[in-house]
Amino acid sequence: MPFMDHLRELRYRLLVSVCAIIVGGILGFIWWGVSPFGVPSLGDLLTGPYCDLPSTLRLTPNPGRCQLLQIAPFEVFTLRMKLGAAAGAVLTSPIWIYQIWAFITPGLYDKERKFAVTFVGAASALFAGGAVLAYFVVPTGLSFLVKLGSGQFVTALTGQSYVNFLLTMLTVFGLTFELPLLVVMLNRVGVLPYAKLKRWQRGILFGLFVLAAVATPGNDPFSMIALAGALVVLFEISVLIARAHDRTVARRRAEQGWDDLDPDEPSPLDHQVEPVPSAPDEAVPCYDDVT
Repeated sequence: MPFMDHLRELRYRLLVSVCAIIVGGILGFIWWGVSPFGVPSLGDLLTGPYCDLPSTLRLTPNPGRCQLLQIAPFEVFTLRMKLGAAAGAVLTSPIWIYQIWAFITPGLYDKERKFAVTFVGAASALFAGGAVLAYFVVPTGLSFLVKLGSGQFVTALTGQSYVNFLLTMLTVFGLTFELPLLVVMLNRVGVLPYAKLKRWQRGILFGLFVLAAVATPGNDPFSMIALAGALVVLFEISVLIARAHDRTVARRRAEQGWDDLDPDEPSPLDHQVEPVPSAPDEAVPCYDDVT
């Protein structure tokens, strides 16, 4: 394909992706206050961790209702737009991910294509798993933080501060869950063999706990322990995968005899000259005297 055709293809894929995200953002904006098909509304899902706090620990201006504070004009509208766009991007992710995939896949071999599908699928599943874990950990972390006041304070979170805290937790947990996938990929390319992982295992486990303590924005022990425990389990699984991969590679090398070769021995060369097949006789054009 010529270069200009590549640019036209890229423009088309980007246009379809942007249109899908815009439509998803509109649906997410509507979803904020609507419960379609019995699914909780987006507002209820986001305020769920905050509303799980005991009513005696949070400000309840309207008895029987759980509400956040708005301290600036149009703050709710801005938050609803931002969260609607984020939800729309998630809802329409199959469309724009397919557009990206359709643009790059013609330049990949079959083996690279299968490898990329596995990588994208595993990365998406790990990120979603980390975000779900963060969603269920947030109520426990908030409960611990608000109880530090020993009843001398009441929690009245603004919408901006609470949403930023929740989104940061979801993002941090989702991104850190990608570390085991990074370990597996580095092992596949030979940068991190199983022997090194086994030798560095204690230091890596300690580093995971330090990472969990630094990365969690709430600074509560429950979030740090949950993140560190999940990372340790995922890391151990990645170590087992690296071990199985290295054993398979070693067995294949042994079957092919690569490990028995002497590095100082020159490779055998075939000194016989191969005959070159003769070209078929070409018909000689005949010219008459006039020509």
